[in-house]
Amino acid sequence: MSTLIVGPTNETMLIDSGDFRTDGEYVLQYLKRHNISRLDHFVVTHADADHIGGNAAVIDYYETEADGIGAIYDPGIAASTQTYEAYLDAVEQHNVTLYETRAGDPLPFEGVSVDVLGPPEPYLDNRDRNENSIVLALTFGETRFLFTGDAEADQEQYLVDTYNATLRATILKAGHHGSRSSTGGALLDAVGPKAVVISSANDSQYGHPHEEVLQRLADRSIPAYWTATHGNIVLASDGQQVTVETQQAARTDPLSIRDGTPIEPGATDPVAPRATINGSSNSTQQTPVVTDGGTETVGGTGTLVLEDVNADAAGDDRANLNDEYVVFRNAGDASLDLSGWAIADAADHTYTVPDGVTLAANASVTLHTGSGTDTDSDLYWGAGSPIWNNGGDTVIVTTADGDEVLRESYS
Repeated sequence: MSTLIVGPTNETMLIDSGDFRTDGEYVLQYLKRHNISRLDHFVVTHADADHIGGNAAVIDYYETEADGIGAIYDPGIAASTQTYEAYLDAVEQHNVTLYETRAGDPLPFEGVSVDVLGPPEPYLDNRDRNENSIVLALTFGETRFLFTGDAEADQEQYLVDTYNATLRATILKAGHHGSRSSTGGALLDAVGPKAVVISSANDSQYGHPHEEVLQRLADRSIPAYWTATHGNIVLASDGQQVTVETQQAARTDPLSIRDGTPIEPGATDPVAPRATINGSSNSTQQTPVVTDGGTETVGGTGTLVLEDVNADAAGDDRANLNDEYVVFRNAGDASLDLSGWAIADAADHTYTVPDGVTLAANASVTLHTGSGTDTDSDLYWGAGSPIWNNGGDTVIVTTADGDEVLRESYS
């Protein structure tokens, strides 16, 4: 696993360098392909070989063939592995500045606020490497990103107890590759992320991501992007919104992400926009997102939003199914081709939009539960019984490619 961050002034930060079995090959290929000529900051979350596998190769390349590394940040807990020794040898050989980094230490990054939230002083759990991962929160405008390394239950509890509501973030990178020992309920509730990124292989020997984590995300209606099926995941912030781009369209419903087609590590397919998530780290409401499935015009994008839910039909719900409905509006400035899109509830009752249905900019369409003749403004599910629970439910919309574009709960 590895994360590249490019700031608003093109300052760069690399977090970890991937597994020792690839020796930094895929990470270096990516950095070269994107013309990253210098690493201003190299953050080593902890010394496990699946996080520092490319450290020596990255250091050697940037110190001999590129424009160098500004500084390395390390929690200071050693590992007795050849991979760790090679990393330290490269640091010494090239005389790279190395900082032992703990909670509260500075990490200056132009145009972005970087807070080092962990590990604390003294170390947790008898210097356990996972529990003493470097934890970073990066804030740009109204958007915030939280990286917890392989922090597990003890450091997550420390983070919740120490920072509580100030942990709130737009995007959370799942801890420990989606292991059940990380990304616990207390952390998720404190962070309130609008999306979670999971970095692990499709055939992970440990079965990552674990079903317990996916269930926690599903219980909170948090979309998940998984490197095994989405490929490279690029998050671009303008300070107000985060645009999600991935190499491959795949499901983001946590309980369905394994249904996606795997993509090989190191694949060079280009990324394409999949969603846009509003920032405002103080908000806990899941925000409807921009889809990549609409018809775009120059300077314009279609945006599907949930405008209304009428779950409690007048009179007997079963006898008045057409008065149970949901209303969608295209809040963008270009039309949306909804052909083949799926609309579902939390119980997975699913309606598929017929071919040829297009929603013009600023137009609305009402989906009635009962039967009738479809028009430009009204569609009919054709269900024989109520769909939307009167006491609360979740409206989920996915494109024909299975990419989730909207998930909103009502009560």
